[in-house]
Amino acid sequence: MMLNDASKAQALDALSGRERAVAEKFASGMTYREIGKALFIAPTTVRTHLASIYEKLGVRTKIGLATYFSGVPRASQEALLPLSEAPPTLAIFPIECLNSEERWRRFADGLSSDITIDLARYAGLPVIAFHTMKSLGSKPADFAADGKTLGVTYIVSGRLRADDQRVRLTIELADARNGVSLWRERYDRPVEDIFELQDSLTESIINVFAGSYGTLATVGRNAVRRKPPASLRAYDCYLLGVEQHTTFSRAGNAAAIRLFLRALELDPTFANCWAELAYAYSIEACNGFGDDVLTSIENWRTAAENALRLDPTDSCAHACLGNLRACLGDLEGAERAHRRALEYGFNHAGILPLLAGSKALVVGDPAEAIPLIERAMRLNPLAPPWYFGMQGRILFAAGRHRQAIAALRRSSPESPDVLMFLALAHAATGEAGEAARFAARLKAEFPEFSVERFITAYPVINPDAVLAIRDAARLARLI
Repeated sequence: MMLNDASKAQALDALSGRERAVAEKFASGMTYREIGKALFIAPTTVRTHLASIYEKLGVRTKIGLATYFSGVPRASQEALLPLSEAPPTLAIFPIECLNSEERWRRFADGLSSDITIDLARYAGLPVIAFHTMKSLGSKPADFAADGKTLGVTYIVSGRLRADDQRVRLTIELADARNGVSLWRERYDRPVEDIFELQDSLTESIINVFAGSYGTLATVGRNAVRRKPPASLRAYDCYLLGVEQHTTFSRAGNAAAIRLFLRALELDPTFANCWAELAYAYSIEACNGFGDDVLTSIENWRTAAENALRLDPTDSCAHACLGNLRACLGDLEGAERAHRRALEYGFNHAGILPLLAGSKALVVGDPAEAIPLIERAMRLNPLAPPWYFGMQGRILFAAGRHRQAIAALRRSSPESPDVLMFLALAHAATGEAGEAARFAARLKAEFPEFSVERFITAYPVINPDAVLAIRDAARLARLI
């Protein structure tokens, strides 16, 4: 099903003038705060407008919203797929406020709306619009019946209690078929700036749910593993691919590429999958996992461009494109892409480590990278091992070698870049024996890997980082 001009116009007529202005700016990539500044309204008002816009247009994602303002008609992701191929869908019931005061009821509604909109944006999953859910009340009367009626896979509900000093919030994720609780968390925060508190709670919840090791991905992968291979959908292949990809091993990266390509055979419009594929090809290039680095780089470019063609706001794709442009010598283009990635992914824990690594080694300053990786770890307390690998290389570039070693030891031991940075950090601290041990492992387990190839294909452009890596590599006898 394609959206023609007539159907677009009819849908857009349902929007008020202010809603249309907000929708156009959001679809173009502006943030809540940028829209608020341009239209002289509060960011929370922008979010309220977006909830209404999603409801009126019948869209669930930013890609769907952008379709209405694109000059080239494009099928929405949901329309291209039969129901059985679509990713899981979430229903977020309005948070139940246990206080009688109207201000806390408004706070609970605002928080529910923020979580609904931001989860759809950052998790890449369809989410039932907030206004639809608000009409159903604050909790499901019958999980199976409500889940079937809404056509959802998971149901999120919550309860809030507050006073002048503290806000206590409980959030629960349940299986829509039977009401079984899959995850539950309690947040207890001091009341200071109410809008900062609302943003902080939203960010925390989004990043626990979303991301490669988020609750939703973990629940999804556990279910996928019980399926016969022949019955896997595009989203199933994507989930398994992300898991393999984040091992950063040769076998894991190769498996990830196969799974991502299979997912894209089933759904060529899967923007997030194209972005992860681009990242996997970048790892293949810099770690020496492929037969030909130029082929890896070309595949990297194609995948990143496809991701951004489908979703111009995909922060992972912008981060990948930034490193690619640096690899090709376009440093100004790299900086622009990294700025875009940070703009779209500042609240996304999975993107911040990638950007932090780029700040430290590609275009930027290691001192600017450290707050980004620290923010990622605050946003996602379930930080996977690769976060620590990225933290280790950032700390090495910043000259904090002991801390780099501590972080790298918490990362994946199957990744050649982790072994390299362990050898480099030990060499920089004068621990020749440990440096030699990791250098020997690197040469034995990854004979195609080289320090110079990593510098060229990562790429490491920052002059201080290049000098530090080469100097330590000589001490470790890696070059």
